[in-house]
Amino acid sequence: MKESIRRRLERVAERHAEIERLLVDPAVQARSERFRDLAMEFARIDPIAKGLARLTERERQLTAARAVAADPDAGLRELARQEIAELEAAAAADEALLQQLLVPPDPLDDHNVFLEIRAAAGGDEAAIFAGDLYRMYARYAERRGWSVEPLSESRGEHGGYREIVSRVAGRGVYARLKFESGTHRVQRVPATEAQGRIHTSTCTVAVLPELAEVEAVDINPADLRVDTYRSSGAGGQHVNKTDSAVRLTHLPTGIVVECQDERSQHKNRSRAMSLLRARLLAAERERATAEKARTRRLQVGTGDRSERIRTYNFPQGRLTDHRIELTLYRLDAIIDGDLDEVIDALAREHRSEELALLE
Repeated sequence: MKESIRRRLERVAERHAEIERLLVDPAVQARSERFRDLAMEFARIDPIAKGLARLTERERQLTAARAVAADPDAGLRELARQEIAELEAAAAADEALLQQLLVPPDPLDDHNVFLEIRAAAGGDEAAIFAGDLYRMYARYAERRGWSVEPLSESRGEHGGYREIVSRVAGRGVYARLKFESGTHRVQRVPATEAQGRIHTSTCTVAVLPELAEVEAVDINPADLRVDTYRSSGAGGQHVNKTDSAVRLTHLPTGIVVECQDERSQHKNRSRAMSLLRARLLAAERERATAEKARTRRLQVGTGDRSERIRTYNFPQGRLTDHRIELTLYRLDAIIDGDLDEVIDALAREHRSEELALLE
């Protein structure tokens, strides 16, 4: 562990001991608001202080075991070697957990998200790839017990989607999907290619956290244009023959959102407003973090779709994430929704970047 990280952990442990003393002070207990604030801070840093104490004890045991490893008795040396291996593995796990705890959590990590996938370069093949990406995320959501609710879609002429917007709900959705925003590139032989040539197409993905009402971006009603129209998608006679679909245009920014999945115009408007707020928040976060983002490989939470982040090469069965130079030769499983290995690697890199900022 780097010395700078160790010092930071020790400062947290010192603060933990200080708060522990304050919480039993009658003067502090008499001030309910002060007591509550200290109790909340104590609960937040308690796992860090206990983790450091556990790591320190393992390090003490390691020192003792290494001393025994130099004993003339061969039996004792062998036992010491086994103990050292176990303690080193446990200490490494403790260090990793402490570093994870030291990185402040993103307050949006537990939020649901709006997932937007759009075909970009490549015509019909890009639309087909957009459909593949949507199924990949839908299957990943199913693996994790999340729900996926399509809000609007525009289908491609030969399959897939020109655009599809959906809401993904469940525990920790944004924490897992926030690294997916960007341009995704596919390299493969399209079904319509007679000569077997490999084509390159792209789609853009944006992952926008859904806001609770208390966090919602304020929108002046005078800044909105509301249009209603008949849904063009599947859904039965009621959906297709009533003006239930809603299109909102935010005049100051030009942002347009649509929702046509629900039969009720009121529900579609509510969903569209949530999506509009999410897009406005994403735009604000992108402006606020633009300078910081230029120095980092992971454009987390900005919805930035200007850079290619990943390539799906079907002839080679290869997936490459260009931000962290990750290459995996198990594309079929990944495109079927087995995304954890990719997302875990991105999360580790993000934690490393955050830790570097703390040093």
